[in-house]
Amino acid sequence: MDPLFQQTHKQVHEIQSCMGRLETADKQSVHIVENEIQASIDQIFSRLERLEILSSKEPPNKRQNARLRVDQLKYDVQHLQTALRNFQHRRHAREQQERQREELLSRTFTTNGTQKKILDIANMLGLSNTVMRLIEKRAFQDKYFMIENSILLCCPGWSAIAQ
Repeated sequence: MDPLFQQTHKQVHEIQSCMGRLETADKQSVHIVENEIQASIDQIFSRLERLEILSSKEPPNKRQNARLRVDQLKYDVQHLQTALRNFQHRRHAREQQERQREELLSRTFTTNGTQKKILDIANMLGLSNTVMRLIEKRAFQDKYFMIENSILLCCPGWSAIAQ
C-alpha cells in the first residue's frame, strides 16, 4: 500500500504544479494542459479505489491511519477537480465575453425604421420652422406695405412725398 500511496501523493503534487502552468498557458496550449490534468485526476481516482481496498486489508492497528491518509488524498484530488472546473468555467466566461465584445465592435450601427422616422420628423420640423420664419417675415413686410398703402390712399398728398 505504501508505494502506491507515495506514487499517488507525488502525482497530486504534480497536478498542483500543472495547475500553476494552467494559469500562465496561452490559448492554444491551455486545452492540452487541461486534458493532461483531467487524465491525471482520473488516474488518481482509480488509484484511490485501489488504495481504499488495500487500506481495508491493513492490520487493525494501522487501518484507521491508512483510511485517514486515503481520505485526505481523496479530499485533495476532489479539491483539484473543483479547481480545474472553476478554471474552465472562468475561461469559458472570458472567451464568451471576448466574442461578445468582438461582435459589438464589428457591428455596424445603422438607423433602423424608428430612428429614420425620428430623423425625418426632425428634418420636417426644421423645414417647418424655416417656413414659419419666412411667413412671419413676409407678414411683417406686408404689414408695412399695407400701412403705406393706407396712408397713400387716405392722404393723396403723401404720394408725392413718398416718391
